Amino acid sequence: MDVMDTCNLPAPFPPRPPSPSVRQSLAGVPSPWAALGLIAFYFLLQATSSLLIALAIGLATGFVHLQQGAGHAENELQTMMAQADMQAVTVVLTVTLAATLTLWLTWHRWPQLWSLSRPPGFGFTLPANRLFLVLAVAVGLAAPLLGGLLTELLAHGHAVTQDIQQLGTRTALPLRVPLVLVVASLGPLVEELLFRGILLSALLQRWRAGWAVAISSLLFALAHLPGLQYQWFALPDLALLALALAWLRLRSGSIWPGVVAHGVNNLLAVVAWFVVINPTG
Repeated sequence: MDVMDTCNLPAPFPPRPPSPSVRQSLAGVPSPWAALGLIAFYFLLQATSSLLIALAIGLATGFVHLQQGAGHAENELQTMMAQADMQAVTVVLTVTLAATLTLWLTWHRWPQLWSLSRPPGFGFTLPANRLFLVLAVAVGLAAPLLGGLLTELLAHGHAVTQDIQQLGTRTALPLRVPLVLVVASLGPLVEELLFRGILLSALLQRWRAGWAVAISSLLFALAHLPGLQYQWFALPDLALLALALAWLRLRSGSIWPGVVAHGVNNLLAVVAWFVVINPTG
């Protein structure tokens, strides 16, 4: 039997790590370092491109004037970016750019792995059992509720803040719609590809499923820590969500249940944006 065919066997978890000889035949599979590099690329691209996008918006709208000197232009840019609406537009454009480039690079580098259901494939195929999509919705609804209770228990009365939630409540109502679309669709899609597609597949070629799931889930939680203003008590919630998403990925043989659960989780977390009385703060 061909090595790649074994990935399609209906086992609940992938087989044990392959021998060195088998690894050579899987030369097209991403290594853990390649997976970590792509994850770092995605988040660094968001950080670096946001400034360039903001500067482009400022120049196009006439808000920023380079003719008056770099120092004056920097002050104008800071003033512009203090506005919640401009921050929201920048976030939408930045995430869209970073996600698009990351998806394209992944497709260009490993096109043969996208349609393989089991690791080392990325699972871009519908699950054989469609009930996993229903289960994914249930997981997405339960995760923010249970995770919120856990975070509050660990926070001991400290306010739990998240950058994207604060931005959403201060953004004008019409701009919240594209912001929600990015948070609930494009963001989950690329993050599931990175963590439960590429990284988990790479780790499963070297360690048992338990270790691979634990490591990928921990890295998922740590990657989101800056957006949570480094509040450590939010880590268990993120790690538990990642464990549930990894379970969906491995048991369903598809990445789509994880994308659905991740998107529903994010959507439920930001639904309060549309019931804020003073949308512009």
